[in-house]
Amino acid sequence: MRLASEQSPRRRRTGLAGWVPFLLLAGLLAGCGNQAAGVPADSSEAAPEGKTITLVIGAYSVAKDALQQILPKFREEWKEKTGQDVRFQESYEASGTQARAIAGGFEADVAVLSMEGDMDKITKAGLMGTEWRDGENGGMVTRSIVVMGTRKGNPLGIKDFGDLAKPGVKVLYPNPQTSGGAQWDINALYGAGLMQAEEATGKKDEAAAKQFLVDIHKNIESMDKSGRASMAAFEYGVGDVIVTYENELLARIAQGVDYEVITPSHTIRIENPAAVITANADKHGVRQAADAFVEYLHGDEAQEIFAENGFRPVSDNVAAKWADKFAVPEKLFDIGYLGGWSEVRKKLYSDKGVWYQVLAGI
Repeated sequence: MRLASEQSPRRRRTGLAGWVPFLLLAGLLAGCGNQAAGVPADSSEAAPEGKTITLVIGAYSVAKDALQQILPKFREEWKEKTGQDVRFQESYEASGTQARAIAGGFEADVAVLSMEGDMDKITKAGLMGTEWRDGENGGMVTRSIVVMGTRKGNPLGIKDFGDLAKPGVKVLYPNPQTSGGAQWDINALYGAGLMQAEEATGKKDEAAAKQFLVDIHKNIESMDKSGRASMAAFEYGVGDVIVTYENELLARIAQGVDYEVITPSHTIRIENPAAVITANADKHGVRQAADAFVEYLHGDEAQEIFAENGFRPVSDNVAAKWADKFAVPEKLFDIGYLGGWSEVRKKLYSDKGVWYQVLAGI
């Protein structure tokens, strides 16, 4: 299904006679159209000059501010390069929610999501293959790390993840059942506990890592559906500390909000993918533009905008320029330290996994 805004705002009653001219015209257009619906676009062909197309973007909520600056830049470049005017319809939701919507029938042409696990949901729905991982930077367009945010002056003296378990500290992070960002947050907390146990004992003590997560979760004040919703709750005054993407806090600080960014000693590197939903882009005849847009996200112009919005660039050129703007944690691990996403989904987020046990108190 396309977005609701594409549908007719109202339905009119009409007799059969009223439909005849319309049906004749529709048949004529179908026979003479440049490309029939459902026929894949040949990305080797030049875009037809003067034609206006629409790309539907399904993105996770945290990327909204950066994307709304990037889209008009791409539109201008694409128009100059091809003569084709590309318009955008945008949907922003929690990453997991967005992925389920696309898998369930929302016909996005491009997905920009929080984690590769959400891309897997779209792949399993048969809407694209796994070749997106073979692209530049492994298909990832941004990076970040999980950090903590406090009010101005850090009134509770929060220094590391372990401080979140102290009595009276009210903690915020989103719900990992709906939010990819939340899964990164929980991965960071669990992984920090695992790494600290390994440093102390010489082995990855999963029981200790789980207890580390349990102790922090006892102080949870709010679990919202997305990282952006969690940030909004914090802005309204809910909680003392928010566990979130570094870029979320840096973007707010750049806008003049007085927050403190606390970089934990042990935290996880976040990587966020973008991919063409090939079945939809081919069906809509926009494959060439969709491929070009995802490629553009990897380029220096888009990467600069991502950096300005607090994301860590994947472009080496832009990353070098912004190197002194981002804190370096004492120990930074990636999803591989936890066994990769397949293992994490099974161990942490399955029906009887660690996260279920934390919520159930077992």
